[in-house]
Amino acid sequence: MTDNPADDFKLFFRSDVTVELIKYTASDADVLFAARVSTAGEQSLEELQKDPERSKGLINYLMRDRHGSPFEHNSMTFFVSAPIFVFREFMRHRVGWSYNEESGRYRELEPVFYVPGEDRKLVQQGRPGKYEFVQGTAEQHRTVTAAMEESYRQSYAAYQEMLAAGVAREVARATLPVGLFSSMYATCNARSLMHFLGLRTQHELAKVPSFPQREIEMVAEKMEAEWARLMPLTHAAYNANGRVAP
Repeated sequence: MTDNPADDFKLFFRSDVTVELIKYTASDADVLFAARVSTAGEQSLEELQKDPERSKGLINYLMRDRHGSPFEHNSMTFFVSAPIFVFREFMRHRVGWSYNEESGRYRELEPVFYVPGEDRKLVQQGRPGKYEFVQGTAEQHRTVTAAMEESYRQSYAAYQEMLAAGVAREVARATLPVGLFSSMYATCNARSLMHFLGLRTQHELAKVPSFPQREIEMVAEKMEAEWARLMPLTHAAYNANGRVAP
């Protein structure tokens, strides 16, 4: 051990997030067979073999008139690596979502921490409900980076000191900050994802503006890219109708 315990551990700093699509059963055809059972009964199964392009008008109608349940008959599971404070915002979304996150009770947490990149806007202007974020100065970015890295070093050194003394992981983890990276599986359907995107992204096509924290928006953008690839007609209808979840 050195005189400064914070120097004994190699810390890693990240300004990005990671989203991987692990598994899925999701296609535009899933929307069509679910919708057509209303009028076709068992014949709706034929939609599984048809080209969804022929029925994109139906998908747009369902989206426009907010017939939402046909958009629930699909599933996507993502593996997400992001700071803990992102996950705490994530878990405001409960309907149509399932989560399993790594546990600081059962494993020693890795020293990976979030530091904003140079493109992250740092300064809040205006009053609550009517404010905007603007770029910080180079000096502000240096201050943020130095302060965060020093805080992370001290908190992780305290964590390791307690573990070395035989303190349980579930107790020692209390010293760690929400800037620590964690990982989780998140499973949703297209309808619940659309609701999430409506709140956690800023988009020029959105009828209802939203002002998400940038870090959760970074996750949302990566999820949306995967979903758009799987269900392009549904994604296009979502955009065409103001990015409002049906």
